Amino acid sequence: MLEIEQIRKRLSSHQPQPVEQESDRYAAVAMLLRKTNQSTEVLLIRRAELDKDPWSGDLGFPGGRIEERDQSPRAAAERETWEEIGFCLNEQNYLGQSDDLAGAYLSVHISCFVYQVDRNVQFKLNGEVVDLFWVPLQALLDPLRNQQLTFFYRGQDRTHPAIKLSEWTERPLWGITYRLLDNFLNLFDLSFTYPERR
Repeated sequence: MLEIEQIRKRLSSHQPQPVEQESDRYAAVAMLLRKTNQSTEVLLIRRAELDKDPWSGDLGFPGGRIEERDQSPRAAAERETWEEIGFCLNEQNYLGQSDDLAGAYLSVHISCFVYQVDRNVQFKLNGEVVDLFWVPLQALLDPLRNQQLTFFYRGQDRTHPAIKLSEWTERPLWGITYRLLDNFLNLFDLSFTYPERR
């Protein structure tokens, strides 16, 4: 089981790997973790169904586009977290940064910043987020949850590795958030059990 102090120590020495390819847009997200008696849990949000949102209805982390007013990608992640779920992140919450990612189908560069929050923290959702829930990191690593699923995405059927989280939501975890989490877990020599590896 990954402990918060183990995560803090690893991220403090980690040099995030940048994305070399150019992108049309830049975004930043906040991975929120909390410690319970049994496990370390990660917060997932479900985005509202919006026609112009490429991640409409998907599971993800709080975050969004980096704007000119943002002093840094991290500032953008913290601003977006406040706007979307009503929680103000600060230096005391901050654990470190995971590696950046480029979108597989969209021209986007995403930075991921990791935070710890208290167990009983309260959130206030805006219209962009319709649900949120905590999932133990161990649950994400369960091989029985790791499946190949076919989605109709951007005009065609695509098959991707995904994680089923039926106790929390009917939506699977896939795409960029899946890859961001896998990047993070790789820092601890952990990885999702891809179906083709079984």
